[in-house]
Amino acid sequence: MTARAANRLPDMDWGLVSLILLLMGIGLVMLTSASMSVAENSTGRPFFYLSQQLVAVATGLLAAVFVLKTPTDIWMRIAPLLLILAVLLLVAVLIPSVGHKVNGSARWISVAGINLQVSEPARLLVLMYISGYVVRHKDDLGASFKDFLRPMILVLIVCSLLLVEPDFGATVVMLLICMAVVFVGGAPLRYFVALTIGVVAVLGAFAVSAPYRLARLTGFTDPWEDPFGSGFQLTQSLIAIGSGEWFGVGLGNSVQKLFYLPEAHTDFVYAVIAEEFGLLGTFVLVVLFSLLVWRALTIAMDAAERNRYYQAYLAFGIAVWQ
Repeated sequence: MTARAANRLPDMDWGLVSLILLLMGIGLVMLTSASMSVAENSTGRPFFYLSQQLVAVATGLLAAVFVLKTPTDIWMRIAPLLLILAVLLLVAVLIPSVGHKVNGSARWISVAGINLQVSEPARLLVLMYISGYVVRHKDDLGASFKDFLRPMILVLIVCSLLLVEPDFGATVVMLLICMAVVFVGGAPLRYFVALTIGVVAVLGAFAVSAPYRLARLTGFTDPWEDPFGSGFQLTQSLIAIGSGEWFGVGLGNSVQKLFYLPEAHTDFVYAVIAEEFGLLGTFVLVVLFSLLVWRALTIAMDAAERNRYYQAYLAFGIAVWQ
């Protein structure tokens, strides 16, 4: 093989790449729309958050090229190191001089002026480890509950670090992804039932132990019961969604993002999309994400048919993640 041929990117699924780029473009447009008022009020620069996001996108694309040029077998071989890196990230964010607190939660590390939520890369690293573990111990997962529990204990340790931050939502997502991968890897259903009962009991006790967590759970069931307290975020988002009606009020014309809806440019950007593009716009967005999940599952099945099980489990886990 010539040096020129070796440096070329491998064959890619250009449909998947196009879909990802389209979603990325929509995200940048909606981030700009949802954040301009907040950014101008807090920094005097209406495109402050867009500029930060562009740096993050550029960094992500460079990382994607690096990952693409690295054979997946290498990632499987260094999977234990990836798990250690994930744990180090989650421990580092708890160190006061390193972790960055927002709204009382230590979930971020500031890198070059950008807050990195460590649960996101940690989740991918743990998924890469679990995928490799299932390949190496496929025959052991169904042998006994102890063999099944061994990798799940490692996952529970990671989840306990997430709960300390605290990040209850990331904990649940991490558990679901890892349990799904181990399940398709051959672990019996009865083991999952036993583990699920225990995990639900622990997470339920954890949720009830803190008033703010309990308030969020109960507020979700009926946000209008306390619209100016625990239900404020949800009621404002529902107002935004309802205001969009069928076709929306138009790009940039959202009212709720003007300091009515908290975190409009982060956790609740979907509500801004619904207000500006209506039911039609949100439907298109859901379809695009559904296509992304479908393509990931298709890749997983194709990899499994070629006996490339690590790649199959990894693609399946990413599909569950979405």
